[in-house]
Amino acid sequence: MPDEPDEPDEEITDSPVGWVHDQIRRYVETDGEDGHHTYGIPMLLLTTRGRRTGRLRRTALVYGRDPAGGGVDDAPYLVVGSNGGKPPIPAWCLNLATEPAAEIQVGADRVPVLARVATPEEKTRLWPVMLAVHAPYEEMQNKAGRDLPVLILTPVR
Repeated sequence: MPDEPDEPDEEITDSPVGWVHDQIRRYVETDGEDGHHTYGIPMLLLTTRGRRTGRLRRTALVYGRDPAGGGVDDAPYLVVGSNGGKPPIPAWCLNLATEPAAEIQVGADRVPVLARVATPEEKTRLWPVMLAVHAPYEEMQNKAGRDLPVLILTPVR
């Protein structure tokens, strides 16, 4: 978990984006039964610590797994800092750059992770993995006017 909460019930602020906020609510209320796979696309919840506020922030993201990353339980999770193809880097990416310790929820499982941006060599290998999960990333990459980073979320056990 990002810097263990100061209190056991530390409040988490969910994304203010309408559809993302609704996705998170359904995901949390059903332990991922409603929301883990949306239109056949795998989704996880990522909780980061805000770089300016220090508060916990949660968003929903499409994810893949690194096929070369070990066994099924240990394979790193992959997410893309797409921001829907908009130019600004997503806030959650900036939060992870400041504090790479985070937590993901995949279905009912909550997993502490350490995040890092894939190197250019790793991205060459991992980008096709993410395109296979969510083909619109290619269009988002063309629209964004910046390199969309692939982030590697390695479980901490």
